[in-house]
Parts: sequence; C-alpha cells; structure tokens
Amino acid sequence: MAGRSGDRRLAVVAFAAAVLLSAAEGLGVNWGTMASHPLPPRAVVRMLQDNGISKVKLFDADAGTMEALAGSGVEVMVAIPNNLLDLLTDYDAARDWVHENVSRYSFDGGVNIKYVAVGNEPFLSSLNGTFLNVTFPALQNIQRALYDAGHGDTIKATVPLNADVYNSPENMQVPSAGRFRPDIAGLMTEIVQFLNQSGAPFTVNIYPFLSLYGNDNFPLDYAFFDGTTSPVVDTNGIQYTNVFDANFDTLVSALVAAGVGGLPVVVGEVGWPTDGDKHARADLAQRFYAGLLRKLASNAGTPLRPNQYVEVYLFSLVDEDAKSVAPGNFERHWGILRYDGQPKYAMDLAGQGRDTALVAARGVAYLPRAWCVLNPSATPDAMSRVGDNVNYACTYADCTSLGYGSTCNGMDAAGNASYAFNAYFQVQNQVEESCGFQGLAVQTQQDPSTNACNFTIQIEPSAAAGRRPAAVAVTVATAMLISVLAAMVTTP
Repeated sequence: MAGRSGDRRLAVVAFAAAVLLSAAEGLGVNWGTMASHPLPPRAVVRMLQDNGISKVKLFDADAGTMEALAGSGVEVMVAIPNNLLDLLTDYDAARDWVHENVSRYSFDGGVNIKYVAVGNEPFLSSLNGTFLNVTFPALQNIQRALYDAGHGDTIKATVPLNADVYNSPENMQVPSAGRFRPDIAGLMTEIVQFLNQSGAPFTVNIYPFLSLYGNDNFPLDYAFFDGTTSPVVDTNGIQYTNVFDANFDTLVSALVAAGVGGLPVVVGEVGWPTDGDKHARADLAQRFYAGLLRKLASNAGTPLRPNQYVEVYLFSLVDEDAKSVAPGNFERHWGILRYDGQPKYAMDLAGQGRDTALVAARGVAYLPRAWCVLNPSATPDAMSRVGDNVNYACTYADCTSLGYGSTCNGMDAAGNASYAFNAYFQVQNQVEESCGFQGLAVQTQQDPSTNACNFTIQIEPSAAAGRRPAAVAVTVATAMLISVLAAMVTTP
C-alpha cells in the first residue's frame, strides 16, 4: 500500500510539472548579454530548461550563445544588429550571413532556429530615420537567402519594431483608429505585405511601463491587468481595461488598414523593470507579470483578436549592467532574474497565480566575500576629492540604483559613495588597486547592504565566459545621475 501511495504522489507531482511546463512552453524570453559579467551561456540554457522556457529571442548571433543552445531544443529567434543592416542590402553579404549564422547550426542536434530578427526597432523615432532605407532591403535579402539555403519554409525573417511605428490620430485616440505612423506608412505597408507573402509574423515590442514612465497623468491601474476605473471606450463600443490590449489592437487596426488584417503578431518584448524609477519596483513587476501570464494562459486574446494564443517573449531574462540608460535608469533592471540568475520575486509561468519561484541558475561562482566602502578614516584632504572619485566610479560601473525613486536612493552621502566605490570594485573583479580612490576607500568583509539596498558581489569572470570588464556606456542620463551624486557627497 505504501508503495502504491508513493507512486500516486509521484504521478500527481509529475502531472503538476507537466501542467507548468505546457503553460510555460508557449512563453519566450529575451536573452541579452550587455553585462560586465554575463552568465555563462551553458548555465543560461540549463536555467531555461529548468524553468520549462522553450523559446528565446537573441540580439545577435554570438557563437558562444549559439553553441550553448545546440541540442537543447530551445526555439531561437537569432538576430542581426542594426549596424549590419546597411551591409545586408547587398545580397551576397546576406547569403554569407545566413551561411555563417543559420546554416552552420542547422543539423541534427543543432540549434532550433525559427526566426531571424532583422534589426531591432530600426524605425524608432529617436533614431531619426537612420535605418529607413536599409531595413526593408535587408529583410528581403535575408528571407531570399534563407530560401536559397533551403531554410525558407521553416525559418522566417521578421523585423522587431517598437510600438511607435503605429498610433491613433490626435482627434480619435482609440484602437480602432490605429494606423501606421504617417512618415513611414508607405514603407510599413510594403513591409507587412512582404511578411504576409513570406509567412512571417509582425513582431512588436509593447511596454505598458513606458506608457506610465514620465507621464504622471497616466492611470496606474491601466498599466496592469486587474481592472481599471478609467477604461477606454472605443467608437465601436469595445471597452479597454488595460493598455496592453489597447496597444495590440491599435496595431491590429493598422494591419487591417494596410490590407493584411490576418497577419500573425508576435510580441517580441514585454516586461516590467524593478529599479531605476519610482514605478520600477519588484512588487509592481510581480503584479504585472501575474496579470499578463494569467491572460496568456487563458488564451483570452484581445478584443479584436479574441480567444487566440498570443506568442510572447518576456523582457528580459536577466539584468544587464552595461546597457545604455538613454531611455532611463530602469534600462539595466528589466530582468525577471538578477545579474547572477537569482529570482527577484515569485512568478508562476503557468499563469495559475501560484506562489512559486523560478529555478535559479546553477553552478554560479562568485568573487570572494569582500566589498569596497568609504574609508571612515579618510583625511579631510582626501574627502575634498570624494565627488570626483564618485564621478569616476559611476562612469565605469552601474550606479543607477542610487537615482531618484530607486532602491538605494534613501542612503546618506557616505552610503552613496560606498555604493559607487563597491560597484566599481566588483566590475574590476575586486583587484586591490580598484579600491583605492585616492585614500577614500577601504575593503571590508562586513556586508554594507541595507534592507532596501543590495551591495552586490559579482560573479567570477571565469563564470562569465572569461570576458574582461567593460566600461559602462555613459549617456546624458548617466552623466546627470553622476553629477547629482557627486554634488550630494561633497555637500557638507
């Protein structure tokens, strides 16, 4: 009897696991690697498998990443960066790219490539038309090269686009009035008709967080999926209770107007950051994903495409401390996992609302348990240089958690300086010389973290594919943060 009872318990556990995996199976994640210490690719692939995530979207075709994915069965959207689009307007170059980055991995036990992403948001308004004339020719050449190489029936070329390629007119801000942006309407019509002919989907990045960011008048609950006091009522009588559905259906209306109303839509990026802004918080991210995953699990679709499965790639898998913060300090905090592959909050990928945790990365090795902090014995002369040294540290390390509304914003000047010094110390792999700062810093084995602010210890460089620390990109937003911090730590 005991043996049979045990067998029944095992069967129940196996059934529950199968339910979780089947629900997660339709989910994809974005895997970015713009980090000073990226996780080893094989550890990431194992983590995807441990969590039942069977689809991944990349931002390049890095050989180490592709080799780690070989034999995993994970479905892959491999990518061509924007800076290669001009080159790929030449068919021979497109053919060579396909040979090197697709055919090379197309063998039994190789990489399960489903899509090729041609560029990444190349028509973003802030890019000022840089890629307007090269994206469509590159798309055409890549799809042709896929066919010529024998992959065209199973691998499709698409263009991940930001949701700013479509909108509703000022005098009719409802989804049914959605059209492609006037300055690119003709080009977008050509592209979507080509995608329709080739059997490829339209790929769009939708960010409810960005609707909220920088707009204090945007209703907070409209960014989530649990009801709103301010629904948008369309002229056709449809009520929209969340901005995701409204945004998606604005695109559907634009596709209808372009003559391809049935074109499949893939949501290439959707997510919620956990730091770097007053609304970038773990509790709000958890709320957002709980609603999104519940919606996806139910195959509810949207009002204009009801009762349909929506293919979605969450953004993103892990935090990336070397990303540009031009859009905002939150850019380095989109991960559902921390930089080291540890979960940030409970998350039920099956969309059943259970209080479950993601499986963390296995076998991650850390640098020694050591931090770099402001030296309490620093001389007055040294203290006069603290602003310049904080400036230097934050130029080459990530200090975005110190910004307004962020997790470490509540510390005093000494805490800010210590955070900056430690961030630099960790990025530099804790080499002794990186904790000097002209006599202002000292190493400690006592964790300086607070309840709200985590002073990280980086993972070992050998565990990060042996890459050397990279200088963190400095943008206007970064420079502003640095200047504010420098002023804070020098103010008596």
